[in-house]
Amino acid sequence: MSAFLLSNILWLKAFHVIFMVAWFAGIFYLPRLFVNHAETKSKEVAEQLKGMERRLLYFVTPFAIFTLVLGLALIHAYGADWFAAAKWLHIKITLVILLFVYHGYCFKLVKTFAQDKNTRSGKFYRIFNEIPVIILFAVIILAYVKP
Repeated sequence: MSAFLLSNILWLKAFHVIFMVAWFAGIFYLPRLFVNHAETKSKEVAEQLKGMERRLLYFVTPFAIFTLVLGLALIHAYGADWFAAAKWLHIKITLVILLFVYHGYCFKLVKTFAQDKNTRSGKFYRIFNEIPVIILFAVIILAYVKP
């Protein structure tokens, strides 16, 4: 691999990880807002949380998109033969797809809270909050250990 291509791949990797970290910061915090929202009895607090939830989700969504685009750019840079041989990457991609489904479901939850139609408990959202944590652990191990 040429020094030029290697240098570009390292930049792609760096920005891929930067955007992934920013995305996860939001995707970890949003369900905590859902916990507070599900448990509050205050109309004023609920209204404030609605705004926070919506703004946070729309703020982190571009980070998710940049993470995806840069990940695809990395796959392209490494090439089809590498992709075919990287079985760990196929598992990682499956987990990332699940994470995008999770992210999409957060849009539904934000809408449900905005319409005051939530019927789930704070406990549900505490458990819901663990899903991206588990995915993150698996993705990091797959990306760095490549089992």
